Amino acid sequence: MPPFLALAFPDIDPVIVSFGPVAIRWYALSYVAGLFLGWWVMARLAERPPAPGMAPVLTKAMVDDFLLWATLGVVLGGRLGYVLFYNAAHFAAHPIDIFKVWTGGMSFHGGLLGVVAAVILFARRRKVPTLALGDLCSLVAPIGLLFGRIANFINGELYGRPTDVPWAFVFPTDKSGLPRHPSQLYEAAMEGLLLLLILAALARFAHARGRPGLITGAFLLGYGFFRSVAELFRQPDAHIGFLSGTTTMGQWLSVPVAAAGVALIWAALAGRTKTKGT
Repeated sequence: MPPFLALAFPDIDPVIVSFGPVAIRWYALSYVAGLFLGWWVMARLAERPPAPGMAPVLTKAMVDDFLLWATLGVVLGGRLGYVLFYNAAHFAAHPIDIFKVWTGGMSFHGGLLGVVAAVILFARRRKVPTLALGDLCSLVAPIGLLFGRIANFINGELYGRPTDVPWAFVFPTDKSGLPRHPSQLYEAAMEGLLLLLILAALARFAHARGRPGLITGAFLLGYGFFRSVAELFRQPDAHIGFLSGTTTMGQWLSVPVAAAGVALIWAALAGRTKTKGT
């Protein structure tokens, strides 16, 4: 297919500004924006009652303290997840490359595990309900996903499979020169904006925070589903390719995420989770 049938890729420099060897990139800014906007929303929600007749279970000060824990969970977990899930052979042969985070390579599933660990450890240390904190984190997590996927698009990375749809792009980082799905934008729309709206509606109109773990379960199930759908359009990593049949690593990693979501939703609706001591 000739490239002229595709949309022109936006001429956006991945580097926002540089000062000598130091460069500020859109990708790094997306992490900062996601974390701080998520913190701001969490702080506003923390002291509100989870549901009518219930007392708040967290304070703004606790959310302020949790920001550092969440940042470490996202960054360390995301990097280690990429190392273990996506390129273990390379990093086993070149262990020093693990620390070269500026070269790229982060995994959402690893970042998720990192945040889960941060939530559990922080909740135990500060003696707050684990699931209540997890629900707040889940409410704001799509914000980070939205910014992150847009940054992936700006970087021209994690692009989609070849296609003839009229909104296809030729990515400058793709040596094939074929028009491809802007799968990063699909993920931004589904995992970011749509999932954010679904969770906000659950919290506002169904008072889902009154059932600890319900929002966390909805987030995990929603992400697992939307990521699996997006993988149908996303080009698999070149060094991994397709796994069984036409499935991808992203889909395989999303199965236990979605299963955990179903389990949490069932437990919350069955009344097996409690606001205190969870």
